[in-house]
Amino acid sequence: MLLIPVAAVEGATPANAATNQFRGMNWARQGDNFTTGRLVPHGLSINDSNATVRAKANALYDDMAAMGVNTVRLPINTHTVADGWWNNYRGAIDAATGRGFNVILAYWEDGAASGGRVTNSSAFHSMWTTVINAYGGNSRVYLEPMNEPHGYSSQEWRDVAVRWLDRHTGANRGRVLIGGTGYSQDLRDVCNDSRLNGTLLSIHHYAFMYGTKDYWGWRNHFEERLGNCSSRAVLTEFGAPMDNGLNYGSNAGTENFVNYIRAITDTTRSRSIGGAYWPATGGKPTGSSGYDWYSMFSLSGSGTNLNLSVRNNSGRDRVRYGWGL
Repeated sequence: MLLIPVAAVEGATPANAATNQFRGMNWARQGDNFTTGRLVPHGLSINDSNATVRAKANALYDDMAAMGVNTVRLPINTHTVADGWWNNYRGAIDAATGRGFNVILAYWEDGAASGGRVTNSSAFHSMWTTVINAYGGNSRVYLEPMNEPHGYSSQEWRDVAVRWLDRHTGANRGRVLIGGTGYSQDLRDVCNDSRLNGTLLSIHHYAFMYGTKDYWGWRNHFEERLGNCSSRAVLTEFGAPMDNGLNYGSNAGTENFVNYIRAITDTTRSRSIGGAYWPATGGKPTGSSGYDWYSMFSLSGSGTNLNLSVRNNSGRDRVRYGWGL
């Protein structure tokens, strides 16, 4: 695989700056990150030691870095941080920061039955206290209080986010990502809430949420939901099929997913918005394939000798283009 030099990563960046310092991938659990148990990203085992997690993570990060990746978004939940697995899981975080990657730690609700809400506030805040005690002073670690807070109204979610900031004063606002409303789909209300000033904002955008559009339909749709906050926005999830031969280098304008990816990456490049593709590996398997068809990479190997292979070169190139590469 051709190695592409990766620029040095900045430390904590002011939240009113462009966010294209994030050239990221989501590393997800096989079966998606909504689980009532501990989160174990694809390729890891619950029996792995800290050293084994670190070695496996570095093997995958080597192949991600070859694409230009300098950021990994990792999931946490209350079960992941509550026992000894947390000390081993930290190997994935420390391997990333040790090589100069940014890390975004995002809280996934504890199982889909939680309905997009925090159902155990005590466990939730205890989890974040543990995480902040470990990483609040690390300029490469960014904190996302909740992924896709869709169980809350706009006002409720913004109040939850404000209370989180007030309670967890060890978190640097410039390294906190507040999700948009709904499934992190819309930044306008959180952008306009002055109580959240100084934070970064996390937005998700997928074609499957909105049906079929042409190129300009997708571009206008995404830009509308960014509102006036593109300078604080990080596109922490976006993706499209990478296993069916689509040509994301084409501008013919007849394929919905191609129109979508081209519109999203043109917008992020023109507005200097960083992001994290969903997923690098892991995620929700599609049909009987055994893998998420959006996954950028195919995972192979065993033990700590793991390898990632790009599923679609044109998709890889478009994501890189969106990062400004």
